Amino acid sequence: MINVLFVCLGNICRSPIAEGVFKELVKEKQLDNIIQCDSAGTAAYHVGSLADKRMRKVALANGITLTHQSRQLSYADFDSYNYIVAMDQSNHDNIRKESFRANGSYLPEHQLYLYRMFDPQRGTSITVPDPYYEENSAFEEVYQIVSRSGIAFLNFLIEKHNLTVKTSESPGNLF
Repeated sequence: MINVLFVCLGNICRSPIAEGVFKELVKEKQLDNIIQCDSAGTAAYHVGSLADKRMRKVALANGITLTHQSRQLSYADFDSYNYIVAMDQSNHDNIRKESFRANGSYLPEHQLYLYRMFDPQRGTSITVPDPYYEENSAFEEVYQIVSRSGIAFLNFLIEKHNLTVKTSESPGNLF
């Protein structure tokens, strides 16, 4: 099983939508028996809460229902997840620091990523912006970013792990 953890600050905006979108992408490629994902926050501000209602609204408008309840990143996550994907540099740095505290060494580069690095339209930005204090349009922008990043990240995993992808029209054919 390939386990992926998406991480932002509070686990109510960016990482839950990244998780929801990625689950749908994995399901579309019929890889949900091989790839699993979850999300967490580096801070404990919203533990137990559903995703922000504005993010849930954007998700629902795009056919995704977010049911994840916020949780904080734990030391056990460093051993449980093959890929830990941060939404921005600050959370990436916090994950690295916590992994060092937990294990006495930093997570290897092949385990910790910035999600926007997979966005083909990122330009110079490597940050999935936090929409929490922004207008509703910022939530839609985050959805678009994680959708593009999710497609590219899934393709990266398919190639790296030599996974066989089946179409829903003809389950025996490769893409």
